[in-house]
Amino acid sequence: MIFGGNKVNSITFPTAKKTKVSVTHRKRLRNVAEDDITFTEEDADGLLLTYNDALVISFDVLYFKIKRILVDQESLANIIQWRVLEQEKLTKNTIPVTKLLVGFNMTSVTTRGEILLPTNSGGVTNTTLFEVVDGDMGYNVILRRLWIYEMKVVPSTYHQLLKFPTPKGIKQIREDQPVAKEMNAVSISSRKGKDPSK
Repeated sequence: MIFGGNKVNSITFPTAKKTKVSVTHRKRLRNVAEDDITFTEEDADGLLLTYNDALVISFDVLYFKIKRILVDQESLANIIQWRVLEQEKLTKNTIPVTKLLVGFNMTSVTTRGEILLPTNSGGVTNTTLFEVVDGDMGYNVILRRLWIYEMKVVPSTYHQLLKFPTPKGIKQIREDQPVAKEMNAVSISSRKGKDPSK
């Protein structure tokens, strides 16, 4: 469980807080303020256990919904696929910038440009800069560590859930578990038969 005090990710909440939720953990009763970000066993209800999925979500970008979005705490760039922009006729809005992005396995890809797009996560709109790539990375979008920080997101891979503070209280985004399982299966099947030394 994660508990915050008067501050959650540098946001100060009013000191006169209403106690709304009680959480039992290891036979101790704790009072949790309504603006604290917490995870309970009930947050894992409905999940297909057992799992070790990455956090894969869906949300609105501009006026359309994008699925297969990987929330990657290790990534240093927000990435969007060129084909997603082609499908929504947004390629003309890209800024021609070439960068070399290197992945964890030391393979590299050259970007086709950058694009600023409004993203809507749980009712919170944020303008996000994406690096545009043309290739098959499986995911339509990868959200980087800085997006997580800017949104003040607290992710829980166990609960397959993102929670974050908003002016209207704590909002959450549930992982799209069937899509995550599908992506995991594709990744495993693509590795079968390959020489692990390559």
